[in-house]
Amino acid sequence: AIRHVQTMYEEAYNDYLRDRERGNGTLITFHSTFQCCGKESSEQVQPTCPKELLGPKNCIDEIEAIISVKLQLIGIVGIGIAGLTIFGMIFSMVLCCAIRTSRDMI
Repeated sequence: AIRHVQTMYEEAYNDYLRDRERGNGTLITFHSTFQCCGKESSEQVQPTCPKELLGPKNCIDEIEAIISVKLQLIGIVGIGIAGLTIFGMIFSMVLCCAIRTSRDMI
């Protein structure tokens, strides 16, 4: 996922460098979402950078950092849901066995 987003950014970056007059909404969206500007330096793409950005930040590094944090969070939530599902299956089997033994007594 990280490499895919980085590749998308590099394509938008190169498209902007080829035709600066046209502008690039994708590059502006990347810069505002990840609060970064450029790859190695921000001079070439300065017009697309967010105004509130204090210093130059490499977008490739920012994309990797933010997505890896989000993927860890998704993994933790997934493990929690799997644990809850297993607990539910165990509970349903215990309940099923209890109902079966109570029917045998009646």
